[in-house]
Amino acid sequence: MKLAICTDVYGHLAYPDMLDKVLSLGVTAVEMTAGGWAGCPHVKRQELLDSEAARIAFMAELEKRGMEIAALNCSGNPLCPGEMGEQHTASTYDTIRLAGLLGVKKVVMMSGCPAGAPGDTVPNWITSTVSWPAYMAPALDYQWNEVAIPWWRKFVQHCKAHGVTQIAIEEFPCMLVYNPSTLKRLRDATDPIVGINLDPSHLMVMGAEPIAAARALGPAIHHIHGKDARVERGLADVDGLLETRPVTDAAQRTWNYVAVGCGRDLQWWKEFFSVCRMMGYDGHVSLEMEDLTMSVESGVLTSIAALQQTISR
Repeated sequence: MKLAICTDVYGHLAYPDMLDKVLSLGVTAVEMTAGGWAGCPHVKRQELLDSEAARIAFMAELEKRGMEIAALNCSGNPLCPGEMGEQHTASTYDTIRLAGLLGVKKVVMMSGCPAGAPGDTVPNWITSTVSWPAYMAPALDYQWNEVAIPWWRKFVQHCKAHGVTQIAIEEFPCMLVYNPSTLKRLRDATDPIVGINLDPSHLMVMGAEPIAAARALGPAIHHIHGKDARVERGLADVDGLLETRPVTDAAQRTWNYVAVGCGRDLQWWKEFFSVCRMMGYDGHVSLEMEDLTMSVESGVLTSIAALQQTISR
């Protein structure tokens, strides 16, 4: 495995300066946003699509530093009803075209989450049993069979046409794919090109065990995010793990995203990566810094130190 970093954490830096910063940390691979919700500070998607010269210059900055692109990222909600879904679908399709032109084989995404019925204007993340109330089962059926699976079958063909061989879906809460079972449902309905971006932090805060998930996923692991989470002592015992407070309200939340090693200890992380490697994954681990309990620099340095000690090389 090789360490990479999600570069939006350095979105305030120009592209060459960001690469210099990442290299100074001892990291030689980058995961950069190119669509979806992100501001895409380092990938000027339309400019790169339009200009071969721009693409050559873009890649030259990496090559002269001995660096590589671990993946492009276009996480968003392409299944959202209305304008957002249209915009995210367009940027996602463009990101695949750009990946093909740059020779990038892996794109990190989210599955999207549709509305609960035709005509609804807001996505509906259904997490309770479909046994009751009676409207839950038809809503979930609509989301999967009438929206998600047709969209993804068409999208898979677009990816293949442009040489993208791995779509790594982050199992993010509030998306239709949020755990191994929902990933398997989409993968089985579409193509093995669809796999998971295994972000252990999301499984932790839903009460799952990422090590067991890695065993269950096996060859469906296409990418890994190095990100930790901490279930906060006392608070979660009272209110559980369903949390709607803003992420900036860290002191009151029942769980928080934290720097690697500040949630699970390094022994856990060693076992996690060992199991992922045992199950066949030997790609990049992209550090994603989302810890609001410390400074960005401290969070990055803490996480890199932990990951360098624990990833299976």
